[in-house]
Amino acid sequence: MEEKLIKIGISQGDSNGIGYEIILKAFSDQRMFELCIPVLYGSNKIASFYGKLLENAEIAPPEIQVIQDAAKAVQGKLNLIRCVDDSAPVEPGRSTRAGGKASFQSLEAVVADLKKGTVQALLTAPVNKHNIQNDKFHFPGHTEYLEKKFSDGGARKSLMILLNEQLRVALATGHIPLSEVKSKLTTEGIAEKLMIFNRSLCEDFGILRPRIAVLALNPHAGDNGLIGKEEIEIIRPAIEEADKNGVFVFGPYAADGFFGAQTYRLFDGIVAMYHDQGLAPFKALAMDDGVNFTAGLPIVRTSPAHGTAYDIAGKNEASASSFRHALYTLIDVCGNRKNYFAATANPLRKQYVDRSGDKEKLDLTKEE
Repeated sequence: MEEKLIKIGISQGDSNGIGYEIILKAFSDQRMFELCIPVLYGSNKIASFYGKLLENAEIAPPEIQVIQDAAKAVQGKLNLIRCVDDSAPVEPGRSTRAGGKASFQSLEAVVADLKKGTVQALLTAPVNKHNIQNDKFHFPGHTEYLEKKFSDGGARKSLMILLNEQLRVALATGHIPLSEVKSKLTTEGIAEKLMIFNRSLCEDFGILRPRIAVLALNPHAGDNGLIGKEEIEIIRPAIEEADKNGVFVFGPYAADGFFGAQTYRLFDGIVAMYHDQGLAPFKALAMDDGVNFTAGLPIVRTSPAHGTAYDIAGKNEASASSFRHALYTLIDVCGNRKNYFAATANPLRKQYVDRSGDKEKLDLTKEE
């Protein structure tokens, strides 16, 4: 029996950034439609505007099918649901309130369909974290917004992971000022993120016994307390706690030597203590094929690992490489989750063995 293609909801991002350009460029390759059924949430007028820019550069944009309901999406075309006001002005390269409003309208609409199940996964184009803010969106980024929407009442926590084929970097703290990092780091919080990361590496990436490295907060990993005690008082206890819970974890490592000596190649995942500690080396190594993945939630979401890139918006200079890799990762993770849950749906229960006497006796009515 032939498997159905996954239906992917795509938020347009900031209409004045490179979101439409990379989406249209990616799906100008007809082979992409063999992988999924894409549903873009946005504006036909804005899509046509950027489509003409591609035509002027002799790139044939994909055929767009305007639909009212994601359930009606067709294979072989870029389906588009109108949820953004067509009268919204398009001003490539500028941060505007209209661009931020459009990005939120798109995100809100695709999340609603994700909750209904009419799309199976989410791919987000870049937004401007400042102009998207409003009464309903008061978050520092997609990750925090999606945690609010899909955390099952706070029972589930999200984890930002930046990845490519060789490197997966998770963050102990996310989009917060550097001055607040120290106060936000706790043993319990780091241990919790290590558990989420470990579970994601197993379920989402099919790694049975993942090896996780933890980076130090201070230079030289604190030099045994000489340059800071966070490694001794917070990070190492978190590593020990995760180790007790079955996580194969090592560290803390001084970040400069860890990346400089390419030690990251020995691990399946890395936990950085703050945003730029992990993302600066990651983007230096993997900018073109980098992917942002939100772990820990019941939904699957990826995004390109770059921003709105206003400086090149509307100039036909944006590369769709990161977007394509975000799509590939999304499809792979959905497949990995499906396989993992199928394989672990009916585990054999533990059996109780009475070893109190001379002869061991198996009792199938008790659990060990």
